[in-house]
Amino acid sequence: MNEMIPAALSSFQDLLVIELAHIYNGPYCGLMFAHLGADVVKVEPLSGERLRGRARGDADPQEFIMLNSNKKSVALDLKSKEGHEALLGLVDAADVLIENYSPGALERMGLAPEVLLERNPRLIVASGKGYGSSGPYAAMPAMDLTVQAMSGTIATSGLSDGPPVKAGPAFTDLSGGIHLFGAAMAALYERERTGHGRLVEVSMHDTIYPMLTSALSGLYNYPDRDLPERTGNRHSGLAMAPYNVYEAADGWLAIITTADEHWTGLCRALDLEPLLEDPRFATKHLRADHMEDLDAAISAVTATLTRDAIVERLEAHRVPCAPVKGLREVDNDPHLIARGMIRYIDHPNNGRVPTVGNPLRVSPEVGTAPLTHAPTIGQDQAEVLGRILGMSAEAAERLRKP
Repeated sequence: MNEMIPAALSSFQDLLVIELAHIYNGPYCGLMFAHLGADVVKVEPLSGERLRGRARGDADPQEFIMLNSNKKSVALDLKSKEGHEALLGLVDAADVLIENYSPGALERMGLAPEVLLERNPRLIVASGKGYGSSGPYAAMPAMDLTVQAMSGTIATSGLSDGPPVKAGPAFTDLSGGIHLFGAAMAALYERERTGHGRLVEVSMHDTIYPMLTSALSGLYNYPDRDLPERTGNRHSGLAMAPYNVYEAADGWLAIITTADEHWTGLCRALDLEPLLEDPRFATKHLRADHMEDLDAAISAVTATLTRDAIVERLEAHRVPCAPVKGLREVDNDPHLIARGMIRYIDHPNNGRVPTVGNPLRVSPEVGTAPLTHAPTIGQDQAEVLGRILGMSAEAAERLRKP
């Protein structure tokens, strides 16, 4: 079952995507194209893209393996005349070029978007940036941590009486990659109508502001209250209760009630029916106003039960809840495996390891196509440059040498 993934879409099989990208942002955009069947060529420096530098010993970095399945690798020195010309040859044939270099880097190499679009007017240049190419922050170095800091993510993460804490997942990087894929797809759709490509740009920083909707709502919904920026596991705008992570006898679990029927079901599931008659909890707004007392009453019950027992009770009453799973549990999650989001490949250096499946479901085209492992540096040099540029194998291999 874990081998079931959306089959390659016939309209994507002739799509050539050049991935001039590194770390997480651009490569995840490229991975989404690769999962749909596009021919994704990863153009790397001769020493490999930056993420490869996290390797320990002979093993490849797991993060590189997870983000680079179904891609091909060509290694070029873009500062050399030959490498520069080879890339431009690929650009001439490409449909999409993904890049997430720092602002001005491509321009310094003579590869500015306007140069690429002049050579290939049908090209979609998909540019992923930390803060975009305009605005006061444009020139600032950007990584997931710094964008989390600038975007309000860190300020709103953590407990109200504790220090600000970054979000665990590298979600600003991946959010940027997801939005970049969407922008590139929109531009490809437009190209089908007009025949013309264009530059599309996504700032990681831009994509986070909408995610602060709940937190920002506290500023406007309660203008007379001094709400804390950090609300821990409670609702960011402190507008809902119960809404928290509660301790069980063997771990933790999340419970949320967004409707009155959830609230009623929770009280019945946890033998807390007297709370239904308590005037402090009669409405959604009153429950939010008295969340300290409410959480204390719920915690007194959950602490005596296991996670599984609580989930079983709550699910019987259709109350949204979930155990707080640790990384080892997520790494073997049967649901993710059944849906093909965790897929296993036999890697030449690392053995059998998990990698990322395709979150885009395209019905009814579902197939069992196996994934190819992330390529070694320049693994497809001769095949790609021979097929696209007509270059001999010897000439292609020479480009891999400094």
